[in-house]
Amino acid sequence: MEPKSHWEAVYGTKAPDAVSWYAPHLQESLAYIRKTGVPLTASLIDVGGGESTLVDDLVDAEYEKVTVLDLSEKALEVSRARLGARAGGVVWLDADVLAHDFAPASFDVWHDRAVFHFLTEPQQRSAYVAQVLRALKPGGFAVVGAFGPEGPSQCSGLPVSRYSSEALHDEFGGQFRLLDHSINLHTTPWGSTQQFVYCFCRLDH
Repeated sequence: MEPKSHWEAVYGTKAPDAVSWYAPHLQESLAYIRKTGVPLTASLIDVGGGESTLVDDLVDAEYEKVTVLDLSEKALEVSRARLGARAGGVVWLDADVLAHDFAPASFDVWHDRAVFHFLTEPQQRSAYVAQVLRALKPGGFAVVGAFGPEGPSQCSGLPVSRYSSEALHDEFGGQFRLLDHSINLHTTPWGSTQQFVYCFCRLDH
């Protein structure tokens, strides 16, 4: 099954709070985004944001330029409906992060929780990093969360890669200065735990 068809099927058959990655609020992500110190007029993108409530919290915090990208149109529809009238102030991209034609240097903050670990082939990861390098402004920030060394080996029926903070940062290379990293234990809706590792980096060029 093609990736888009897979994710449309997932989001078309499960409630937003019935997927393993659901959280009422992405506290770790929000903390890192606040840590960037970017102004409320900065441009932020949530890659794989889908049904995530991060966009709600960013809008509530009065960030003015928020973009949400996801491979699943169904997932984006859920978030748009949840936000109601406020959805009009958000840019919604139904797109593949590896193929989308990002405008160069268009974002101050790139956020990804749980997309990167699905990229199990080296060429996919290289293409992803090239997209971040293209889309981020010089001095911009990347906040990336992926499964940690003790995280699951599969998610939604797909294989995933697991990372230590060092290994995750190494995938991005020396142009990204590691500012902070952490291990986060996410509790799924059914009470099990998943280990995530976060890397908080700045693009030095």
